[in-house]
Amino acid sequence: MSKEIIKVGQLEIRFLLDSKDTNGTMSLFEFLVPAGAKVPLPHYHEAFDEAAYVLEGTMTFIIDGKTVDVGPGESCFIPKGIVHGFDNLTDKPSKALSVLTPAIVGPDYFIELGNLLSAGGPPDPVKVKEVMKKYGLVAVPPKS
Repeated sequence: MSKEIIKVGQLEIRFLLDSKDTNGTMSLFEFLVPAGAKVPLPHYHEAFDEAAYVLEGTMTFIIDGKTVDVGPGESCFIPKGIVHGFDNLTDKPSKALSVLTPAIVGPDYFIELGNLLSAGGPPDPVKVKEVMKKYGLVAVPPKS
């Protein structure tokens, strides 16, 4: 499998294993989050769980309304159906591994989303939500 870096907005993602490698049981990817980045829309996964293991830096995860700082050597678990997101609120980049079970999401999702975000101008929120929904992610607008 290709180990190319996929750019999605400020994120860099590199798949290490996807559905083809694991008979659909899991996906494993590394992601780099630049300093100060506030990234994905709050969302939940309809049919897969996620675990994140931080390799470098600190990421602030918001999981089911609770804020958790996760540093190097620490991990967090995000069950399907639980609203979550993450940011890098520090002045240093952070890097983590993410495991998705089963392997519903692979490189295609991030490539499609990256293409929308790099098309020039602000991304169309309706199209972003459509791509997310296609892969079993549901955007949840932040509470005002």
